[in-house]
Amino acid sequence: MTGADPGAGEYAPDDLIHRLPRARAVDRITWLEERCRNRRVVHVGFADAGFADQRQRDGRWLHARLADVAAELVGVDFDAARVAGAVDAGYEAYAADCADPVAVAGLGIEPADVVLAGEVIEHVDRPGPFLDALRHLSRANGRLVITTPNAHGLVYAAIPLLRGVEITHPDHILAFTYRTLTELVHRHGWRVVETVTYTPAYTGRGNRSRLEAAALRALLCIERVLSRCGRPFAASGLIVVAEPA
Repeated sequence: MTGADPGAGEYAPDDLIHRLPRARAVDRITWLEERCRNRRVVHVGFADAGFADQRQRDGRWLHARLADVAAELVGVDFDAARVAGAVDAGYEAYAADCADPVAVAGLGIEPADVVLAGEVIEHVDRPGPFLDALRHLSRANGRLVITTPNAHGLVYAAIPLLRGVEITHPDHILAFTYRTLTELVHRHGWRVVETVTYTPAYTGRGNRSRLEAAALRALLCIERVLSRCGRPFAASGLIVVAEPA
């Protein structure tokens, strides 16, 4: 299925309301490490363009963390230069446009137990073909793990109201809620089997005033408290796990 059902007819007002599933808040990196432990993993968007150098210096580059726990690890990314650097460093990695199913299939990568698309779908201008392409990387009983900012997270909702600014990665072109992400996933041959949320780490003050930085830290703290008190979708990060439908 690649679009809405044309026979659905007119929607009623109640059709706009979507109940959120039971979920729990997790530490993103720790949760992903456990999900990938002792498994064959294909990590899509592994190069982490824009923040790779900083995260490697800080020991927070996810691909390196996964290399310590996965049984086998393969990286796929659009950034050919970063891929070449990873290969030189001893990683198995391939350059490809992951929104091109033919190109991804042509890589000939052995399907994996876990296909991880971490913080990447919001950068992709063709998310439907992207999800189609990832099916070529997954075993029949494999799992697709998508992590992405939650457009309904407290920080993303509150900062524009309070400060008149928007916090968004410079390369993001899409923003997802639980409903929009899972609907897209379902339309492209996947079935969601698990959902968790996470609050991002505070990344530093930058050019913010001390007051603005303190406000952001406070909002992130409130997210964590709300998540522990039964409101996990207040968190600014969303993870869905899906299997081939």
